[in-house]
Amino acid sequence: MPLAVFVPGGHRTGSLPARCLGKSVVRGYPHRQVRPVISAFMEQRHLGRTGLRVSRIGLGTLTWGRDTDEHDAADLLRTFWEAGGNLVDTADVYGDGEAEYLLGQLMDGLVPRRDLVISTKAGSVADPDRRVDGSRGHLLSALDASLARLGTDHVDVWHLHSYDPATPLEETLQALDIAVASGRARYAGVAGFCGWQLARAATWQLAAPGSRARLASTQMEYSLLQRGVEREVLPAALDTGVGLLPSSPLGRGVLTGKYRGDAVPPDSRRASGHMAAFVEPYLDDTASRIVDAVTTAADGLAVTALQVALAWVRDRPGVTAPVVGARNAQQLTAALSVEALTLPDEICRALDDVSAPVHRYPDHDWSTL
Repeated sequence: MPLAVFVPGGHRTGSLPARCLGKSVVRGYPHRQVRPVISAFMEQRHLGRTGLRVSRIGLGTLTWGRDTDEHDAADLLRTFWEAGGNLVDTADVYGDGEAEYLLGQLMDGLVPRRDLVISTKAGSVADPDRRVDGSRGHLLSALDASLARLGTDHVDVWHLHSYDPATPLEETLQALDIAVASGRARYAGVAGFCGWQLARAATWQLAAPGSRARLASTQMEYSLLQRGVEREVLPAALDTGVGLLPSSPLGRGVLTGKYRGDAVPPDSRRASGHMAAFVEPYLDDTASRIVDAVTTAADGLAVTALQVALAWVRDRPGVTAPVVGARNAQQLTAALSVEALTLPDEICRALDDVSAPVHRYPDHDWSTL
């Protein structure tokens, strides 16, 4: 069920967004070519228990400014925008700041800033002795630097990139309050917080709703190959009204089936010198069985393994929008085609069973024993 169509070109008329014209817009930047347009617009969901609505698939920029150059980044952003996507996720450490800078350049004339929900993160630092700095001073300075690189006066969602055990949590969270109160961030969230850390942070913010900014979202890795967040993070998020933005929803690319039978595509992350170790943990026998099940389900539904894996995580309870990092527009188009797919209940149950993590005491309901 292809969702992409090719058109010979197009132009902007009036003030309508190009995506509303149902045709490609080619303005010579970064290069003139025929472009695919996704015919189905993405649904939007509220980000946690807030009024902010975001597309139910997000675009990640982890490799921008490093493995993804300005031409591919422009293709990705335009393709995403034309498909109805608005949530673009970045961080101040992606490409040592180059990802934010590149996104800022592309918002200057390529895609209107008003059409995007920009999420960035702060707190991770390139210091071997202190990998995280959650101090109020560092965070607010990092936010100002992010705004300068992005070329905007505010970000829509500002995330703490990680929990800092060396800084009092109330000091770290105060940076979020200041950012929102000053207008430099519209909403606040966290990333990489385990269950108790998320629950504590979200509850602290909810304790003073008039002066503290409630947490809108949390970012954590979540896929059929990594369901650890279901143990404590998801229950905490659901209870406190925090939306989950899963990273690596395709199991770092493994769930696409590209590595079956020890295959190593030359343009894949596994073939990359600095990304191979990122993929390696998901190449064991357990992962292989799950990938086989995903592929079997895809064959039965006449879709791709990518679509099955992405639809599964997108529609899990508590999930707002998986964040997809694509290498080029063709890969992104394949991911966006999942919009028309909803997995049958029996397929979901089968995938749940084959990928079920082992959660025993104290998670198991011992009252029934």
